[in-house]
Amino acid sequence: MISDSSVKNSAQWQELDDWRKKIDALDQQLSTLLCERLACAQNISSLKSSIGEQVLQPEREKEVLNNVLIHADTHLKSRALEKIYRSIIEETRLFQHEWKSSQPDIPSSL
Repeated sequence: MISDSSVKNSAQWQELDDWRKKIDALDQQLSTLLCERLACAQNISSLKSSIGEQVLQPEREKEVLNNVLIHADTHLKSRALEKIYRSIIEETRLFQHEWKSSQPDIPSSL
């Protein structure tokens, strides 16, 4: 005979699996969006080079961060989003530098 706790436990495992599937689906969407973001950054890097702008633009980075943080509905989420987006911004900046250095006609010092 199956006990009530076993049924409850089974239901909780199913719920856990459902939440994990939702996170997996969100991760797929995020990775697609992040790749799209990197493609945009590549285009921006090319344009910055053609107009003589530096990759690092602290004011723009602050603007991006502020645009994201206004969507957090709790202080805890805001702190987490800030850390996540600081990492995204840093990796995007590194990507731009790496992309520029791989282009033969774009000076990597810009």
